[in-house]
Amino acid sequence: MSKNLSQSNMKIVSNKDNLQILHEDNHIIVVNKRVGDIVQGDKTGDKPLSDIVKEYIKAKYNKPGDVFLGVIHRLDRPTTGIVVFARTSKALSRMNELFSNRETKKTYWAVVKNKPHEASAKLVHYLKRNEKNNTSKAHLKEVPDSKLASLDYTIIKELQNYTALEINLHTGRHHQIRAQLSAIGSPIKGDLKYGADRSNPDGGIHLHARKLTFVHPVSKENITIIAPTPDDPIWNAV
Repeated sequence: MSKNLSQSNMKIVSNKDNLQILHEDNHIIVVNKRVGDIVQGDKTGDKPLSDIVKEYIKAKYNKPGDVFLGVIHRLDRPTTGIVVFARTSKALSRMNELFSNRETKKTYWAVVKNKPHEASAKLVHYLKRNEKNNTSKAHLKEVPDSKLASLDYTIIKELQNYTALEINLHTGRHHQIRAQLSAIGSPIKGDLKYGADRSNPDGGIHLHARKLTFVHPVSKENITIIAPTPDDPIWNAV
């Protein structure tokens, strides 16, 4: 692959036979998304992860006809980690409520080039989205059409040339982690769109949806999912 692989020409790497399934029951299925996988179909026309998961379910359970699968949330194409899909309409409506009411706890890991000044901090910005270039800009004060964005981070490991952070989201805004870390001078490794000096060989960025805690939509038990990081030297060092 080209060293300058961009998000626009990434390749889907998952198929129904190599999916990384983190949890599966009659109502939900949780997948560890790889770089390049797109959660839901878009203008690229590439096969989305949702269709791949449908193929997996159809083959595994020998299901006739169309397989129901509901998309609950998304991850940016260059990121990795936990994606939850609903296998029933009941689970879809209840999971949608959990996510929209922020009754889930999401933890991300990120690897950044420039170490933040503080070992841990809460970041509060106002994000304004630019539809034309699909970015969000973080402002310290409210500007027209901006939305409040809040997260906290903690340094979890210092590497030779990078720093690994654990991030807990308080809001769910477009490119929130990417934009807020860039705003404090610590862009994510490989994230050219937000100030990284070079791309990653696979076109991805070092942002990983590491952990998700929620109440199961049907059984009501507490579920905690942890997604292994991709197999590369930087993540392996973390």
